[in-house]
Amino acid sequence: MPNLRHALGGASLAVIVGLAPAAAMVGWSADAAAATLHRGNAAEPQTLDPARATGVPESNIMRDLYETLVYHTVDGGIMPGAAESWTISDDGLTYTFTMRPDAVWSNGDPVTAHDFVFSYQRLVAPQTASRFAWLLNAVVNGEEIQAGDVPAEELAVVALDDHTLQITLDNPTPFFIELLKHGSLSPVHRPSVEAHGERFTRPGNLVSNGPFVLTEWLPQSHVRIERSETFHAADEVALDAVYYYPTPDLAAELSRFRAGELDMTYNAPADQMPWLRENMPDELRNPPWFGTYYITVNTQLEALSDPRLRRALALAIDRNAIVTHITQSGELPAYSWVPPGANDGSIDYDMQTVDFVDMPMEDRVAEAQAIMAELGYSEDNPLELEYVFNTSDLHRNIAIALASMWQPLGVEVELRNLEWQVYLDTTARAEHEVARAGWVGVTYGDASYFLEKFHPDAGEANSARYDNAEFGRLLNQARVTADPQARTDMMEQAEAIMMQDLPIIPIYHYATRRMVGTHVEGVVDNVRNVHASRFISIAE
Repeated sequence: MPNLRHALGGASLAVIVGLAPAAAMVGWSADAAAATLHRGNAAEPQTLDPARATGVPESNIMRDLYETLVYHTVDGGIMPGAAESWTISDDGLTYTFTMRPDAVWSNGDPVTAHDFVFSYQRLVAPQTASRFAWLLNAVVNGEEIQAGDVPAEELAVVALDDHTLQITLDNPTPFFIELLKHGSLSPVHRPSVEAHGERFTRPGNLVSNGPFVLTEWLPQSHVRIERSETFHAADEVALDAVYYYPTPDLAAELSRFRAGELDMTYNAPADQMPWLRENMPDELRNPPWFGTYYITVNTQLEALSDPRLRRALALAIDRNAIVTHITQSGELPAYSWVPPGANDGSIDYDMQTVDFVDMPMEDRVAEAQAIMAELGYSEDNPLELEYVFNTSDLHRNIAIALASMWQPLGVEVELRNLEWQVYLDTTARAEHEVARAGWVGVTYGDASYFLEKFHPDAGEANSARYDNAEFGRLLNQARVTADPQARTDMMEQAEAIMMQDLPIIPIYHYATRRMVGTHVEGVVDNVRNVHASRFISIAE
């Protein structure tokens, strides 16, 4: 096993908490009282346009600004949102939603079924280039519109009247209601979009329908939102305001939390977890998270197009060492793409793992070296790889460990750190060689949410540019299969192919690390890691 202490540059894995100076808190003022929440949020938001946002930091804010047809409960379940009720036809194809008659936008305009028709059509329109348009693949004409074969107006999402929305599917989709919680399916205010174009998400321009409204956005400082007086359940929202701060430096984020500048963090430093468990157990939250940390491999590149090379890279990774010595937060070593706990509401999914899951580490390294020698690589003739990651001490430490693990194979790794927006653009355009990535099921627990991301037709969402015809065929067949067991079997077959090809290399399945002040109420641990400010309050 590689020497992780050496791989991390000789840094001690037990770092003393609290020595980092607290960062100056721009925006901190006298209103930081009982009704104001200050949240760490990992990164500067990419955008607050539901159709174009892709990251968890954006989703956290959008969940407060917009209300989808159905909404997350305090523990990540399902509750009525902009629709107060719905019915499903006996054949499972037609969903009819009754909109709330008292729902209005933050400017006072009524929220109607027509708003969702416009927003869903905008999501799937090719010119929008949404990375989540595929979420509406189940809707009649959804795929055809994205391919440019049918106009967006043909999407089978229809306003029967102002307060009745009807959605028709190609095939029964058991998790469709749960899917509608996804932030990309939030409504946008058509007059604002048409008046301001891409600037419609700016403070003063953004008209939203959720429990909060956007009042301030200072890049690299904070996003401030305030309770919406027009929200239909405004009297149930305890907070007057919420500040979201970009916090890529986890040590600094923890220091700000300990100084009382943050009420809750987005994350916590992995190397300080033992200290936090012993000294701050009441504030530390560490539940499982339905997601996978992985490496996305650009299969378009000649060297990386060979599945044998990708297998060698995967074999040499000591996942147990990473979760034991680096992440230290209860993560599970990952040998499958789909994380534990996937199901469609009726059938449990059986994760499909790589075939070396039980192989001793020594034997795995030996096989990896043999493969690389067969391909002509050695320490004298190394494979040069650039590894891309977004700003984070954790991602950097994992990158350094991977470089150390791959060195015996004759791989020389150059680390490339990118800011969040640049990282997202780089991987979406497949301008990377290998890159760290993560994918979490914040909305629904069906395995398709993971597998469809790498469908050959998934566009920029498929950062690996994986293109296996049989994998795509199985997913296409699963989409139109009504029998739950048969559908699950097809997805399991698809994942088995993927774990043989390894266009992505799973590292671990997530657990969350978050600090929450004991004065903060309404933050309920859940596998989705969803914590809407709508349900949070500050104890006096």
